[in-house]
Amino acid sequence: MKQQTIRENLVYQRKLKGFTQDELSEKTTVGVRTIQRIEKGEVQPHLQTVKLLAVGLDIDVDDLIVLDNPKEEVIERKWILLLHSIPFFGLIIPFGNILFPIFLWIHKANDSKTYDNHGRSVVNFHCSIMLYFIISLLLFFPFPGMNFFLTAAVVLFGIITTIVNIFSALDSGTYKYPLSIPFLKGN
Repeated sequence: MKQQTIRENLVYQRKLKGFTQDELSEKTTVGVRTIQRIEKGEVQPHLQTVKLLAVGLDIDVDDLIVLDNPKEEVIERKWILLLHSIPFFGLIIPFGNILFPIFLWIHKANDSKTYDNHGRSVVNFHCSIMLYFIISLLLFFPFPGMNFFLTAAVVLFGIITTIVNIFSALDSGTYKYPLSIPFLKGN
């Protein structure tokens, strides 16, 4: 849904109250030219001007300025944290590093493109890590001495990459999962 601009809100509220630009100017001590420029979208008014217009229209400032909800950003950061960190259940529950992210991704993918992209990347990476882990275990029979180091390297790589991406996703919203096979392709 498109968010209304202050220009659209001012025109709507002024017409709703039945005021001309001149009448609103007289009620608010805001110049007619300023009101015209705001309604044309030529300027962004100062907060004091918005307050004067709201008082003159007998409405709340929120009816003119629609602010983004800061709680939504906090909630989005929590979901992103959960998407990137839930694979750690795989250290406790077999295949948890794949199953839990898949369930969470399926649940949140339609809510936001951000959740879809992050979730898809997490699932792809951990499916890849699981595949590399299984291959390293299968190499145990021909190369028993090197298997331990290869398996440990795969597990350590998965843990370190996940931790780095948790912090990166929370700080800048970016992530990078190297050696990830794109099992789930983007739309």
